[in-house]
Amino acid sequence: MAEAERIIGTPDTPDAAGSGKERPDAEGTPAGESGTGPAAPAGAPGAGEPDATAGPPRGRRRIAVLFAVAAFAYALDLISKLIVVAKLEHHPPIEIVGDWLKFEAIRNAGAAFGFGEAFTVIFTMIAAAVIVVIARLARKLYSLPWAIALGLLLGGALGNLTDRIFRAPGVFEGAVVDFIAPKHFAVFNLADSAIVCGGILIVLLSFRGLDPDGTVHKD
Repeated sequence: MAEAERIIGTPDTPDAAGSGKERPDAEGTPAGESGTGPAAPAGAPGAGEPDATAGPPRGRRRIAVLFAVAAFAYALDLISKLIVVAKLEHHPPIEIVGDWLKFEAIRNAGAAFGFGEAFTVIFTMIAAAVIVVIARLARKLYSLPWAIALGLLLGGALGNLTDRIFRAPGVFEGAVVDFIAPKHFAVFNLADSAIVCGGILIVLLSFRGLDPDGTVHKD
């Protein structure tokens, strides 16, 4: 009887031993018993695997920042111009800081700050080209400062391009609405300000060696 029980019970022993070896393999063997022990933390959250997948979400967040900044700048410019046309055009200037700063509605057929009024169509094409270039750069964008800078450029370009297309005297020849008039300086609008601020930020980022993809290089 004892011999029979021993014979019947022997298969359980290898099974139990086998299952004891397979379970650590499935759940992660202790370090030092097999090569899978140290490799498991590498694939755990915060290690190798998320590093490979962290790029696209981070890139999408930067793109979202770009378009959020662009939408904010564009909305401010559009709303300010609607108010200026409705309340200030054909009216005396409004003094904000004495003679040093006034709100005065004018129509500008040229570029930013009133330059190049004979090249309205060319400036319209340049603004459209800037928008296309920024949209293409957005695919490789991983830098937050670059996202803000490009968003300012995009919002400003869209603001003035809207005037070029929809305002008199005609499509692609429309005059931009300007209203911020500092003393001894050209009259401009919020779109011009966004473009200038974005351009200055890009110059600073370039001097620091920061690329749109987030890499930093030194000359």
